[in-house]
Amino acid sequence: MGSWAEEMIERGVQKGLTQGRAEYILRILTARGVQVSEAARQRIPTCTDLATLDRWFDHSLNATTLSEVLDGLAR
Repeated sequence: MGSWAEEMIERGVQKGLTQGRAEYILRILTARGVQVSEAARQRIPTCTDLATLDRWFDHSLNATTLSEVLDGLAR
C-alpha cells in the first residue's frame, strides 16, 4: 500500500475516533442529566482534536454542568 492510501486510512481512523468520542460525551452527559445547549450539541461533534475530546470525555464522567466539561472545571 502506498503512502497516499495509508494517509487516507489514517484520516478515516482519526475521523471515526473523533466522531465516536463526541457521541460518547453527549451520551454520558445525557445519562448524567447534564443540560447540553444546542451550541454545545454542535460544537462537540465538530471538534477534530482528539486530545480535546479526550479531556472533555474524562470531565464528562463526573461533571454536573456543561461548563465543567467544556471549560475544564471538572472536580
